Amino acid sequence: MSVYKLTYFNFPALAEPIRFLLAYLEIDFEDFRFEREQWPSIKPTMPFGKVPILEIDGKILNQSIAICRYLSKKSGLAGGDDWESLMIDIAVDNVNDLRQALSLHAFDPNEKSKAEKYVTLINETIPLYMNKFENTVSENDGYFVNGKLSWADIYFVACLDFLNFMAKVDLLESRPKLQAHKRKILEIPQIKSWVGQAKRPAFSM
Repeated sequence: MSVYKLTYFNFPALAEPIRFLLAYLEIDFEDFRFEREQWPSIKPTMPFGKVPILEIDGKILNQSIAICRYLSKKSGLAGGDDWESLMIDIAVDNVNDLRQALSLHAFDPNEKSKAEKYVTLINETIPLYMNKFENTVSENDGYFVNGKLSWADIYFVACLDFLNFMAKVDLLESRPKLQAHKRKILEIPQIKSWVGQAKRPAFSM
């Protein structure tokens, strides 16, 4: 049996989709978390100075999206054919585009430009993406692609706490289709078990 070890900061964020997929696959893994003050000493040991990384039998893998895609293929959630796989990848990339837009604001050290970015986020970026996500789920019988569970659904819900944290608002407010989508994903037995575990990292940065 392969040995899995996930390395990331002591909060959900970018590692949480990987954790969700490992839980879905019912793969036991070492969830190695470190504190922010430890990062300067850990960073030089990472492949490109970034985390998360996933080690499988000692082989180090970086790039969280690629790792999620690999795990989704193992779980049968990557699409039934090339076209469906493409649609799933597009859905994930759209979620990731929103995450990157939120990150540019949340981690901007300049308070003036940070405030300006937030106005754009609240008035333009967030409504654009979240309304499109709401419509997508509505048109696909409660999922992101083809009316069935894919890793895009798991990725979105796993990222949601991080997205809300950066946006400083509840992104699902007044979006009933996405609210129902979140409840459905969190009711998947393996994911429900992971989310309910006391050892799951809390969100604080």
